[in-house]
Amino acid sequence: MTDAGAPGPTGDALVARLRAAGCVFAEDEAAVLREAAADAAELDELAARRVAGEPLEQVVGYAELDGLRLAVEPGVFVPRQRTVVLAREAARLAAAVAGRPAVVVDLCCGVAAVGALVAARVPGAVVHAADVDPAAVAVARRNLPGGRVTTGDLFGALDPAVRGGVDVLAANAPYVPTDAIATMPPEARLFESTVALDGGPDGLDVQRRVVAGAPAWLAPGGHVLVETSERQAAASEEAFRAAGLVDVRTVHDDELDGTVVVGCRRP
Repeated sequence: MTDAGAPGPTGDALVARLRAAGCVFAEDEAAVLREAAADAAELDELAARRVAGEPLEQVVGYAELDGLRLAVEPGVFVPRQRTVVLAREAARLAAAVAGRPAVVVDLCCGVAAVGALVAARVPGAVVHAADVDPAAVAVARRNLPGGRVTTGDLFGALDPAVRGGVDVLAANAPYVPTDAIATMPPEARLFESTVALDGGPDGLDVQRRVVAGAPAWLAPGGHVLVETSERQAAASEEAFRAAGLVDVRTVHDDELDGTVVVGCRRP
């Protein structure tokens, strides 16, 4: 068995192996793989999976997001750093709820990155999460042990008792146009569930369903937030206004390359 991490006379063999496979941040990835491996044989196995194109987070079993380590498993959607923008905005709005615990919903939750970050940042928040993918939900329950995590299609998965009482509803619905999936990096289109990527012809089919259904679930003055792209933000805002939401705005973070549209149910 080859020692994937054995340094040679010209440098680090693992870094070279990763770089040759096209890993841009080879040095950083090598450090993560070494931390995850119990021995040289396991390191070789993990490196082989990464070189074959599997996302690093699926290989090592976790993703780091805004200081929080989240469980990830093969086949599930890997949370992106840009989603920190959605999570931070959701946490900020949840923390502003006065006099009682905030009720927060992480819809299209994947591994519950948003819900877990809100729960960590807003003590006492009551967090619900739901996704249509059972594999993602199984991982989400690990990341959100104190939450209410369910499987189903959008609002049909939620506890009816929270209808009309949600303070913050955050959704990272799929927003990749169907035809664009073929152009995505192989680690996404080959190793992640298509249901977590495919947003329909213009990428906004699922997002529009979320926004249209949100007012019935929000408390008066409650907020709905969706992750989108800069290119799609204007169309996302249009969907918010069509649903009767007010104070619609777009939040963008250049450093994280994250874009979120926010709207409010009338108080």
